Amino acid sequence: MLRVLRFQTAGESHGEGLTAILDGMPAGLPIDAAAIDRDLTRRQGGYGRGGRMKIESDQVRILGGVRHGRTLGGPIALHIANRDAPNWKKVMAVGPVPAGDEAAKALTRPRPGHADLAGALKYDTHDARDILERASARETAARVAAGAVAKRLLGTFGIEVLSHTVQVGGAARPAGAATAWEAIAAAEGTALRVAEPDLERRMIEEIDRARAAGDSVGGAFEVVARGVPPGLGSHRQWDLRLSARLTAAVASIPSVRAVALGDGEEAPAARGSAYHDPILYDAGARRFHRPTNRAGGVEGGMSNGEPIRLLARVKPLSTLPRPLPSADLVTKEAFEAQVERTDTIAIAAAGVVGEAMTALVLADAFLEKFGGDSLGEIARHHAGYLEQLRRF
Repeated sequence: MLRVLRFQTAGESHGEGLTAILDGMPAGLPIDAAAIDRDLTRRQGGYGRGGRMKIESDQVRILGGVRHGRTLGGPIALHIANRDAPNWKKVMAVGPVPAGDEAAKALTRPRPGHADLAGALKYDTHDARDILERASARETAARVAAGAVAKRLLGTFGIEVLSHTVQVGGAARPAGAATAWEAIAAAEGTALRVAEPDLERRMIEEIDRARAAGDSVGGAFEVVARGVPPGLGSHRQWDLRLSARLTAAVASIPSVRAVALGDGEEAPAARGSAYHDPILYDAGARRFHRPTNRAGGVEGGMSNGEPIRLLARVKPLSTLPRPLPSADLVTKEAFEAQVERTDTIAIAAAGVVGEAMTALVLADAFLEKFGGDSLGEIARHHAGYLEQLRRF
């Protein structure tokens, strides 16, 4: 399916920088670079991060698609410089490097859990750096920049997207528990963006134990979007279903291994009478609503008007201070895997990336439903649809 809103990123972890091209935004949307920078800063935060975050201080440069603070309707080009790039100038040089130069030395020790070996086999290279530079989670900074623009569009129409951490190691929010929007918003700025202070304390203890052991630890985050009108997405085809689009987008984040909508993880053990959300009608507000939201805001591949909830489970990071065994790509001899900079956990950052991917999918579905070339045209379509819902 041809998406209304499309984005691609380019760049390597230690190259000059990362670039995102976002195509399909309407003309007339106010854009503030400082708002994009705020999300970039949020992506770099969180307890358990490593040394790279002390080097980078991400800021966006808007290279195209915006004039005098408003979108023009053309592709938007966003660039984030890698401040560490000067230290890798020869290693990441675009031009050829003389044979025998230390910068040309191949990285032949693939790291378990990374793209190194699979990518080397696929692209027929014995230098894993050809793979790991692009496969690095550093690429998600470009996604966050694009997602911040998508959030700006959604916010214009009353749709907000936030995330919070719900598990680190064995410290987890109780199964089936729901966290209020106000509590999620209040957690912004805490060490791990956790709505419950006691739970966050136990999560920090889990991280400290893993760090002391030279290990990493996994976790889970939840993304919540409120204000989403019913009817985004479609039941018509598999690739139009909002559930498929959202879960695929969040699952594309490095280290995410499982995604569930609403109470999807509890569904296999539940009875239908206890799992599905009753439908009520509020005559005063003239709207249908549900007293529970186990469906996570999506039914039949379409948004149903309730908050959208996505739970993502994140594996322990693969690069370990005490590396696992590996085999050399050239000699095939056993070695301990190459060690790059690493975090103990990046769960708070993963949540911000989850927000970006959710916002990009919702913005695409929103433009698909209320399409137009300018913000004013979309606003008219949106207002007409809301009036249609009130008359239903």
